[in-house]
Amino acid sequence: MRHYCAAVFIDLAKAFDSVNHHILTGRLNSLGFSNDCLAWFTNYFSDRVQCVKLEGLLSGPLAVSMGVPQGSILGPTLFSVYNNDVSLAAGDSLIHLYADDTILYTSGPSLDTVLTNLQTSFNAIQPSFRGLQLLLNASKTKCMLFNRSLPAPACLSSITTLDGSDLEYVDNYKYLGVWLDCKLSFQTRIKYLQSKIKSRIGFLFRNKASFTHAAKHTLVKLTILPIIDFGDVIYKIPSNTLLNKLDAVYHSAIHFVTKSPYTTHHCDLYALVGWPWLHTHRQSHWLQVIYKYLLGKAPPYVSSLVTIAAPTRSTR
Repeated sequence: MRHYCAAVFIDLAKAFDSVNHHILTGRLNSLGFSNDCLAWFTNYFSDRVQCVKLEGLLSGPLAVSMGVPQGSILGPTLFSVYNNDVSLAAGDSLIHLYADDTILYTSGPSLDTVLTNLQTSFNAIQPSFRGLQLLLNASKTKCMLFNRSLPAPACLSSITTLDGSDLEYVDNYKYLGVWLDCKLSFQTRIKYLQSKIKSRIGFLFRNKASFTHAAKHTLVKLTILPIIDFGDVIYKIPSNTLLNKLDAVYHSAIHFVTKSPYTTHHCDLYALVGWPWLHTHRQSHWLQVIYKYLLGKAPPYVSSLVTIAAPTRSTR
């Protein structure tokens, strides 16, 4: 049976700067951290100051009594510890917390039921955020109805905050660095990748005289391929027409490295640099996910989605 899926992408205003040190220390204590560790963290949070530098002038120091340093190694982990219990209030909906990025979602065959359950869960978690002194940013918190094939409703019921603000429904949202669209076509995602990669390749071509062949090879591997690789295991859904657009910018990057004419067949390009087809590259990443599942090393939320097919006939 086909289901509707509705989600709320939650934005918290100045989340890292709003962490209460006393509450966080209590969280660490409840997780079994030793007294020495708690004393270390207390010292880590203490006596922090901030100042502003403008046009060569430096303001006086201002004491910082709240927050964890954003951009540090510990910051996201400490924030995850701080708000982890929010998930206990999600009720019948599912929730994913990744540092200060939170998504609440639910699914079902009835759109009315889906939106009612989502509203109930959203109402339930907001007091948890308030208890942690985290402020919901209603203007940046968005809703999305994922619907690949079911009839699109003429009008959607509003999801509202406890303060009475209606959340905006959007067709696209960037979550954890990946553009999601309501049809899960990943068209927005691939267009974004195209634009980003073309910009970098354009810069490289404009300065190609400055690079040796080895430098070109290294530059593409370090600045272009990671963009293509990031999150590519989700590309089981996009159409071949969309994926061909990624192939095109990939080929442009190889042309930069090899100085081959643009009439060179892509198979010859791959042979020149020793790189695989993008399809093969994505497939290898997907097989790595399955391998981790078989070893029991995949996250539970991934493992729960994998079903091992039973053989339909005897091999004897």
